[in-house]
Parts: sequence; C-alpha cells; structure tokens
Amino acid sequence: MARPVNSKVLFLTTSPRTPEKMIPEIELLNKHFAGRTWNNASQCSFMNILRDEQFFNGKGENNPALSARDRINRAPKSLGFVTLSPCIALTPAGKALLESKRKEEVFLRQMLKFQIPSPYHKPTPKAATFCIKPYLEMLRLVRTLGTLKFDELQIFGMQLTDWHDFENIILKIKTFRAAKTEHKGSYKTFKSEYLNTELTNIYKERIASGETRTRESNDTSLEKFLKTQSGNMRDYADACFRYLRSTGLVNVSHVGKSLSITPERIEDVDYILQTIDRNPCFTDDEKSYIEYLGDDALPLLLTDNKQKLVSKLHNEFPKAEFDCNADTAYLKELLANLTEQRKNTTLQSQVRAIKDYKLYDDIQSTFNQIERSELYDAPLMLEWNTWRAMTMLDGGEIKANLNFDDFGKPLSTAQGNMADIVCDYGDFILTVEVTMATGQKQYEMESEPVSRHLGKMKKSSGRPCYCLFVAPAINEACVAHFYALHNMNISYYGGKSVIIPLPLCIFRKMLEDSYMAGYIPNPTQVRALFEFSREIANNCEDENAWYEQIKKKAIGWLR
Repeated sequence: MARPVNSKVLFLTTSPRTPEKMIPEIELLNKHFAGRTWNNASQCSFMNILRDEQFFNGKGENNPALSARDRINRAPKSLGFVTLSPCIALTPAGKALLESKRKEEVFLRQMLKFQIPSPYHKPTPKAATFCIKPYLEMLRLVRTLGTLKFDELQIFGMQLTDWHDFENIILKIKTFRAAKTEHKGSYKTFKSEYLNTELTNIYKERIASGETRTRESNDTSLEKFLKTQSGNMRDYADACFRYLRSTGLVNVSHVGKSLSITPERIEDVDYILQTIDRNPCFTDDEKSYIEYLGDDALPLLLTDNKQKLVSKLHNEFPKAEFDCNADTAYLKELLANLTEQRKNTTLQSQVRAIKDYKLYDDIQSTFNQIERSELYDAPLMLEWNTWRAMTMLDGGEIKANLNFDDFGKPLSTAQGNMADIVCDYGDFILTVEVTMATGQKQYEMESEPVSRHLGKMKKSSGRPCYCLFVAPAINEACVAHFYALHNMNISYYGGKSVIIPLPLCIFRKMLEDSYMAGYIPNPTQVRALFEFSREIANNCEDENAWYEQIKKKAIGWLR
C-alpha cells in the first residue's frame, strides 16, 4: 500500500535516525519472520522478540504493532531492503546489506534510488509538487556549493521537492549567505527570522485559511504553527545529514555543522551526478519499481566501471601492485581491502599520538565544545572523545565500539548490544558508557543497558569487570541504581555490579591529573578507584554518601 505524502517540504525517512541501526533489526526480521504475512500479529511478535535483544534501546510497549511498522515500513521497506507483500522477504539489496563488508556502498545505491513520487509514496493534492530523488539532489547541493551547512539544509534544502527548482534553491542559499555576512546582530535571531519568513511563504495558503492547528496541539497560534513546521524541517534535515554521512562520500564538520564531499570521493560523486537520471521512474508500476529498488547492482557506480576502478586504485594506492586485466569483482575486493588497511593504519597512528599526549589540548577543547553544545552530533563526539581520553589516561588496550569512516573519523555510534568503550587491562576489564541524556530520561535510557553490558562482559571474559559511566551531569536516580547494584547479587548481571557514575567535569579532572603526572598511570591505579567503591558501598548510610566519597576519590585518584 502506498503511503500518502502531504508534505509541503521534502519528505525523507527519519526512522531510524542513524541508518546503521536498522541492520540488526532487518536481520532479526528475516531470521524469525521470513515467509510470514506482515500483519498485526506478526508485528506484535516481532516487537516481543526485538525487546529481548541487547541492541534494542526502545520500549514499544504501548502499541507494539505500530512500533514494528515504524521500524520496518519506513527505512527498511522504503530503501528496498525488505518487501512485506505478499510475505516478508529480504531483497537482494537487503541480503547485501547484511553480508557485504562495504555497507557504505550498499546504503549509497539504495539511497540514490529513493524517490518521490513512487508506488510507495504518493503525494496528495495538498502536497508540494514532487519530482525528486532526494539524496541524489542533496548530494548535488553539497557538490555544487562546496560546503552545505546544516541550517542551509534545513531552511532551503528541504524546500527542494522538484529537481527542476535546483538552481532557484542555489540562488536562495547564496542570498542567505550574503545577508548573513551583512547582518550585525545575533545569528540565532537572524536565522529564526529568516526561517519564519520562508515558512510563512511555504504555508501561505494554509495560514490564510486559518488551518494552523497541528496534530500535537490544540494551539492555533501562528507562532506555534511555525515552530512545529520548523521542528519538522529540522528533523528531516538531521536525518538527511546522517544518511548522507553513512555513504562515506561526505565529510561532516561537527564544529561548523556542515557537509562537504570527501576529497578522495569527488570523482565518485561526479560520476553519480553525471550518470544517474534525475527523474523518478516506475512511478505507477509497483512490480517494476520493487524489482528496481531491490536490485543490489543498481544504480551503477564509478567502481562498477572497470577502467575507472583501475584508475581509482592507481590514484589512491599508487604503491599497490595488481593486474589491471583482473576481473572487476577482484579489483573491487582489492579496493575494499586496501581501504580497510588504510583506515586501520590511520587509527593506529591516532592511538600513538594520543598515548604520547600530543592530542591532550585537542581532547579537552572537544569536551569544552560538547559542554557548550557547539558540535553537530554531540552523543557521537562524546563517545569518540571519551575513547581518546581513556586511551590517553592510562595503559591498556582501549577499544571504541564506534563505526569509523575510511579515514578514521567517527561515523556513527555502536549498535546497542555492547558497551561504548572496552578497556582491557589484562587482569581486569573496564567498560565505559557515555551519554548526553539528562534528568529522568538518563535513568530510563541508560540504567538497565549499562548493567546488562557489564554483565555480558563478565560472563564472556571470565575476569573481574567494572564500569565507568560518564555524562555531563548525573541523574540522582542513576546514582541510586548503580549504588544498589553494588550490593545486589543478580545472576542476570553476573553477580554484584561495580558501576561508578561520574560527571564529565570530574572525568576531565582525572584526565588532567594524568597529563600533569609526568608518568603514565598504571592499571593498578585505575582498579583502585573501583575497589574503593566496592568497599565503601557496604558501609555508606545511603547512595548520596557513597557518591560524594566516590567523587572525592576520583578527583585525587593519583594521590
């Protein structure tokens, strides 16, 4: 069944926000439900199984069937990884996503085929005029402009519903940039006023007829209406940012909150922009569209062209020796292996520089930017920067469960079935969990997964394991929960759990002490903090007394 699109701005899939997160859920769907009918019963069953998986962080309890449709009918179906009618099945593209070592390429092919209108997405008479392959045109915007800031994507990129308006959108962005340069006051105010002007024009007919009530509220004020539409555009722009990032074709400047084409991928992007038809296809032929969408070999990329593939290998890896007459499949595998080797070499070089304290100022500066909300993807940057800090803090083998791009830059956070960071000190293991969540949401999102990840590590390693939990601020419910686990022998969590929550400011003080010590702290000093926590938890009158002592101990951890 086609989904009606009522939007006046560009429509994109926003669930999941990070495309990599759909991979384990597609795998789970295929394992348990392939060949079955996708109906209310199977949807509820899917959520029941999903809730027991360690990578699942949601709830899906109020309406499990709706939650299942949200997870599967959106990105997995819309991008052609699964078909749900007449029965549940993986497409060739879905199989490639689960099996391929180069998942970036799989995502890229599918995103380039996403289009509106399509047999899956039909604009209504109230919608804007749609004639677009959104990711193709957003990639063209980035390539044409050199860099595309998040605000520009939100305000103007989301207005590009018809590719024939491309040049008009380019002109709007250039006009905005000129006006921003001339503006002398607050940029935040300037952006808000500019966005409201654009929104008022986009929704002028609806505003004129008084249709300003939104689904989420009975408030019919223009202010509330514009705020809601602004939020919707921001959500679409954020999803677009993340999905484009997953292709490996773009760099994300977290400081500048902008996209640019990765220099080594410019030729790939130009090939795409020159060879892929901008017009949607099979708009009224569902059978042909589903076959086309699920084809894991379409559209053709630069690396499918043998001559250009050989040229790419020579340009990116001039020292590599290979037979230019080898078949294309072999050459593509060679390119993938050489790219992976380059990434690993880059990461190893980063680790050496970190351990030599060469990046101390950069790490502390990044924490400052995170605390001031200056970075685009703060959760990702916090996880990455904490991995760098732990690598610098002391000895041990420190592994971040992040997805890195081909050049060693953080691409996305890990799937939810493991700790964010694992520190192997030989005699014991320390897991590190980080979050930007605050208040009660922090407790609801993090308390159980943190305990579960630690328990999983205890059972798999057979060694003593501890956990450090870091956040800009620690919620009191988390303090109480982690304190209680010190004295609760729960077999599911591998017995008693030693989890220490620390606010980011104290963790940064520990990093500073390590830098100023004049020597590299040893694992014994790390372990001492957690053994201290274990000992005092038996004697403290409550969680608050325990937490205060833990913070004091951490502040002077090397004394």
